[in-house]
Amino acid sequence: MFPIHRPRRLRSTTTLRRMVQETTLTVNDLIYPLFAVPGEGVAQEVKSMPGVYQLSVDKIVEEAREVKDLGIPAIILFGIPETKDTDATGAWHDCGIVQKAATAVKEAVSDLVIIADTCLCEYTSHGHCGYLEVGDLTGRVLNDPTLELLKKTAVSQAKAGADIIAPSGMMDGFVQAIRAALDEAGFQNTPILSYAAKYASAYYGPFRDAAESAPQFGDRRTYQMDPGNAREALKEVALDVEEGADMVMVKPALAYMDIIWRIKEMTQLPVAAYNVSGEYSMVKAAALNGWIDEQRVTLETLTGFKRAGADLILTYHAKDAARWLQA
Repeated sequence: MFPIHRPRRLRSTTTLRRMVQETTLTVNDLIYPLFAVPGEGVAQEVKSMPGVYQLSVDKIVEEAREVKDLGIPAIILFGIPETKDTDATGAWHDCGIVQKAATAVKEAVSDLVIIADTCLCEYTSHGHCGYLEVGDLTGRVLNDPTLELLKKTAVSQAKAGADIIAPSGMMDGFVQAIRAALDEAGFQNTPILSYAAKYASAYYGPFRDAAESAPQFGDRRTYQMDPGNAREALKEVALDVEEGADMVMVKPALAYMDIIWRIKEMTQLPVAAYNVSGEYSMVKAAALNGWIDEQRVTLETLTGFKRAGADLILTYHAKDAARWLQA
């Protein structure tokens, strides 16, 4: 007769539970998003994202130093330009806000990894991720002309000091185009973290406040993925890997853990999960109302991403999580 199995034997003490824990979240898994704006001494809290700020470059540098001191290995930079136009000039100009922030951070904290979000929606006057068809009010982006802007943006960001280029516009062929442009400009060793499976999600609302990037008309469903599709995500990832992506991302994360898992099963590349603004703001709102334990819910959620297969987690909780993990 076989002995009775009692899994609870290994749950009886904190030390035993720690010894047999299958998934461990560490500060090395975290990436902290930052929003750069023009000016000096600017730290404007985003109303829909408590604890998240639009920061001028000098304040970005201060945040980067704090991030480094907490042991977080990387930041990702988003930019809000002083002016916007149909050519997304602020995205690719050598004096663009992300370029200024990347240069300043690299000079101040040289060993912090800087990821540059390579997209155009924050910089276009209409809020879409590239050139639009003339007279079109649905948000249909012209793919190939937009690739030319993305190539210029990626090279400009790399020149400014970005260590990783992260294209997020979901244009067809954007990884191949950016890889070729980086190689031609002498940045053969600059990796690409592709937003390979980016869904047209309602969870992005607070981010659009932070990045001031809401579309002026239409929506982004003509180029971002339908939330009901899973096989399509695998196809998108396979295409980006074939085109030369070094890492791939799933965005959002919370409602797409099955996608993270499937992608992790199909590729040997590092997989990133973006714990997006709506996911963050829901936790903060519930915590501020005393409905949940913010620390426990946050760490449980981040551990869930890791358990699903994420190697990297982009999260606005990163600084708090780092403090909790090291307490």
